[in-house]
Amino acid sequence: MNRLSSLDEWIKNLRREFHREPELSYAEYRTQERIVSVLGELGIDCQKIADTGVIANIRGRGQGPCIAIRSDMDALAVTENQTDYNKEYISSNKGVMHACGHDGHMAILLGAARLLKECQDSFNGTVRLIFQPAEEVPPGGAQRVIAHGGLEGVDAAIGLHIFGDVEAGVFNIRAGPCMASSNRFRIRIFGKGGHHSTPGYCIDPILVASEFISTLYSELPKSVDPANYVFGIGALNSGSQFNRTPDELEIDGSFRTFDDQDTAHIGLIIGSVLDQLMSKHSREGFAGLPRYELEIESGYPVLMNDVRFSRAASRVLRDNNFAVNENADRIFGAEDFAFYLQRVPGIFAILGTRNPEKGMLEGNHSSSFDIDEDVLTLGARAFYTVALDFLKTPEVYLSS
Repeated sequence: MNRLSSLDEWIKNLRREFHREPELSYAEYRTQERIVSVLGELGIDCQKIADTGVIANIRGRGQGPCIAIRSDMDALAVTENQTDYNKEYISSNKGVMHACGHDGHMAILLGAARLLKECQDSFNGTVRLIFQPAEEVPPGGAQRVIAHGGLEGVDAAIGLHIFGDVEAGVFNIRAGPCMASSNRFRIRIFGKGGHHSTPGYCIDPILVASEFISTLYSELPKSVDPANYVFGIGALNSGSQFNRTPDELEIDGSFRTFDDQDTAHIGLIIGSVLDQLMSKHSREGFAGLPRYELEIESGYPVLMNDVRFSRAASRVLRDNNFAVNENADRIFGAEDFAFYLQRVPGIFAILGTRNPEKGMLEGNHSSSFDIDEDVLTLGARAFYTVALDFLKTPEVYLSS
């Protein structure tokens, strides 16, 4: 490590290095090796975890609590557009891009590690660094990190995500439900195929599916507050011949909620509507038809920021001149950091990077997404500030 380089420059260069060499979920091998190398340069012992992840501890001068700080590592299957800003660091891995800010997250956590390592003789307790693979692809890497012992001995956990639609430098820290659960459903509807000229010999699964979709979009808002969920059909697959009624149809879709009861209720409504339609379209001579198969797959759970921890973290950040918004809207995006917060209290903050003056206008997952790099050091210092304050006064953050 160049000891003469400023923290700003050092973090920015790391972010650009990660951006140039993105890797997909569960394949972050070069990224893993680079993180191990940087931590070694900082004098921080580490070990590999969850196949392609990295975990490390920075131990203070004496006994105390342990707080984990997490960064994700993986990139997306996106081909990056060249812009006026990314010429020096555009992805060299064709078809793969850090389009969601995880390159910035890794650089931020390494920056926080550098700051914490420099002052480790001034605090009691431990800071655990978690570089987690595979956030982008359910079931995600968080559960694998937890299963491999990544949270053993941890009393609290913090993380952040860079967002392109939030003003640069602003930290959104919303207490309670902050990000949604993600749930996928798959439906197979079985009818009776035949020629279009003889509809009496057929039970049309496409007709049943069309009624299912229109009925569901009508019924859901009557039972669940539209502000509390989103629902969508992603794919319909059926048939191969223009003049033939197909035998079956597949529907693939998803829904997101901020409450487990809403999640369960939507699942019940889906099943109820299907039951009604099977009964409506049944006919003599077609025993057992139409029928359906329904599979609902839960993805990431609702991300719940601990209320007490959120208030304490927001206070210490404001006291140190960070811009904090505690009244931000909930986000229908999902994050596997939620699994950590099911085990220990903590927060997941949103760090804005939108800066029209610098041309940073694209949202996450855009092929032109980029970061106002001034927020990188801000993120590192925020982690550093909250971690040290927690280790000093954990009782302020933790419910009795």
